[in-house]
Amino acid sequence: MSDAEWAEIHRKVMAVGLIPARSVRERLLALPSIDALLQAAVKADCKGMLDETMLDSLLKQSESTVVARTIAPLAEPEPVAAPRIHNLDHYKLADFPMQAKDVDAEITVHFDITGKSVTEGKKEDIQSFFNDRLKQIRRLILDRNLPNRPIAVNEAVRQKKQFTGRGNDFTVIGLVKESNTTKNGHLRFSIEDSTGEVRCMLMQRDEDGPSQEIVHAGLMDDDVIGVSGTFNTSGDLVFVDDIHFPALTTHKRRTAGEDRAVSAAFISDLHLGSKTFLEPQWHKMIQWFHDDPLAKTIRYLVISGDGVDGVGIYPGQDRHLNITDLFNQYSRLGEMLQELPDWVEVLLLPGNHDAVRPAEPQPAIDPELQTDYNNTLFVGNPCDFSLNGVRVLSYHGVSIMDFVSSLRTVTFETPEAAMRAMIDRRHLAPSWGGKTPLSPEPEDRLVIQEIPDIFVTGHVHGHHTETYKGVNLVHSSTWQDQTDYQRMLGFQPKPCILTVVNLHTHAMAAIPFV
Repeated sequence: MSDAEWAEIHRKVMAVGLIPARSVRERLLALPSIDALLQAAVKADCKGMLDETMLDSLLKQSESTVVARTIAPLAEPEPVAAPRIHNLDHYKLADFPMQAKDVDAEITVHFDITGKSVTEGKKEDIQSFFNDRLKQIRRLILDRNLPNRPIAVNEAVRQKKQFTGRGNDFTVIGLVKESNTTKNGHLRFSIEDSTGEVRCMLMQRDEDGPSQEIVHAGLMDDDVIGVSGTFNTSGDLVFVDDIHFPALTTHKRRTAGEDRAVSAAFISDLHLGSKTFLEPQWHKMIQWFHDDPLAKTIRYLVISGDGVDGVGIYPGQDRHLNITDLFNQYSRLGEMLQELPDWVEVLLLPGNHDAVRPAEPQPAIDPELQTDYNNTLFVGNPCDFSLNGVRVLSYHGVSIMDFVSSLRTVTFETPEAAMRAMIDRRHLAPSWGGKTPLSPEPEDRLVIQEIPDIFVTGHVHGHHTETYKGVNLVHSSTWQDQTDYQRMLGFQPKPCILTVVNLHTHAMAAIPFV
């Protein structure tokens, strides 16, 4: 039998949603016709791998179909797209209409801490940091319709007799302290502003609603929220009716014009220098960049931190390195980025493995380490920037670990839940003293002052895309295989997936290189 005959059989089998295994090839070629077999598969709604067992079953069914003598010709079934790895969505090339080389790069950086950090780490700096956070997010909370005019905590305590009992609600805005759940499932916490502190309780009830979602999820220490409620009869506890986060219904995304309809691509956590860096998959992606039609629409590549594995990041790291010199790691990364087509502009953020201070916001990688790069813009972490008019907020994402430890709705397997929580809170890393070291700048620059059109994170080596309240969320994929630490935790990363977003249509595509 010729290859052409097998190709036709393979096409027909795939068209009904089956994937022929190698073991059944000779048997399928030996059949005088596969039409009855296909009819049996459609009738039984069989999908997936066509192996020996399924073939035997379908052959038996097709024999009965032949006996019944179907007079009408078998209709050609509609083609069914084969499933993609990790159940990634299919994309349409028509949603990515413009060649990158036909459009000039337009990059505007709105915020980057590089060269602007002024903190000395004193107590006064920490106080200024939190006062500024409270001021910024309070203003955002006031944009929504609150049930009462917010008052200071000390004023509420002073007038607590007036605010006792049903119908005597008041509202305060402050920072959360010591959030925990009682044995009965109620949420207990304190709320603090510059004037004082008061204890609060949000009761678990058998009903639906935003407040009960918060009871289930929990709060994070140092969240800035509004609280509406009444004092108990003893005046030492507030029974909370509602919790108020900054208002955001649906964000209206900015778009690049039709004449600038190029794309941006996103990856993170290459960890070059580690023995688990997936170099063959990297070269596969580079070849794809030069050959694939979708790749020719990509004008920007954003790498959201941990481009290299670093040196001395954790005890015994040298055992896991194949490039043990930090300068050589960055030099090799520069060489590899130069293999990209000349139409691709790279933006590189630092992460917790890079040679910068660990405290966030982090400045860009030191100029001494930038000498082997000629197509790369080095920025800080986080970085708020625009690409052809589309606002992008890129953040490496160390604070995802704090969200995992604080909120019951967030896991390492669902980093997108942490990203949603950041958007809702309008803050990238609320908790002081957790897993995320924070730099106490006079202004808290981790507040999300401007809602982005695209919000990107990395760090925990997953992959996810969705649109949340009008914001495109991209959790960028890693280029590192499973580490010993991840294996111990039972965590399986999703490596080597390039996420592409068109800046005009906002269509998203995920391309695996595994």
